[in-house]
Amino acid sequence: MIDLESVGVAFDEFTAVADVDLGIDDGEFVTVVGPSGCGKTTVLRAIGGLQEPTTGRVTIDGRSPSVAQEAGDVGFVFQQHTLLPWKSALENVVFLRKMADKPPDREGARALLETMGLDGFEDARPAALSGGMKQRVAIARAIHLGADVLLMDEPFGELDEITRDELGVEIRSLWRRERKTIVFVTHSVPEAVFLGDRCVVMCDRPGRIEATFDIDLPGPRDTESLGSGAFQEQVAAVRRTLHESYD
Repeated sequence: MIDLESVGVAFDEFTAVADVDLGIDDGEFVTVVGPSGCGKTTVLRAIGGLQEPTTGRVTIDGRSPSVAQEAGDVGFVFQQHTLLPWKSALENVVFLRKMADKPPDREGARALLETMGLDGFEDARPAALSGGMKQRVAIARAIHLGADVLLMDEPFGELDEITRDELGVEIRSLWRRERKTIVFVTHSVPEAVFLGDRCVVMCDRPGRIEATFDIDLPGPRDTESLGSGAFQEQVAAVRRTLHESYD
């Protein structure tokens, strides 16, 4: 359980986030959407222990985020893949477990790479991989850590639309199998609706939660879902909320 109570974050005279209350259940897939600068990443960093709240508090299963992170119970996937260029894809996947003093599982890592469409690329270094492949490795690395919580900060932001759709399907598939708690930040409304079982809409001046939507789409979701009437209706509802917040 992730719990944010009256969380605010200020930088000198600038208030980035104010009065954020949010509870996320174990195994839930929550997306956070909003315009650039609305505090989405700040909230994610507060959840992960990378940003100390100015007011309020954040807990993960009753612990501070920093304690949960030190225990290897929180994994991150950023927009930049942050892979180690001198290590192979397989070595990058097992690296975080070694750093967290957890025994690496090379066969499990190989299976994850295969699931992510990287069978045959285990020994390739990042320079030999496309942008989408690098992000697949980064996602596999975070999952292999064995963390109960995955925090994803616009990990598809630099990818083309087709690759984003394919990775979205793969993430949903992995989530159904692993049942990790995922918090996924994006500025794309369709992406937020497609991925999440709950979508949190943020607005700025200062950053706050404007609304939350329970996403009800028939599953399992695939690229065909993107053209469904139910999907389009929920995308429209989220967009209306974003536009109305600026009226």
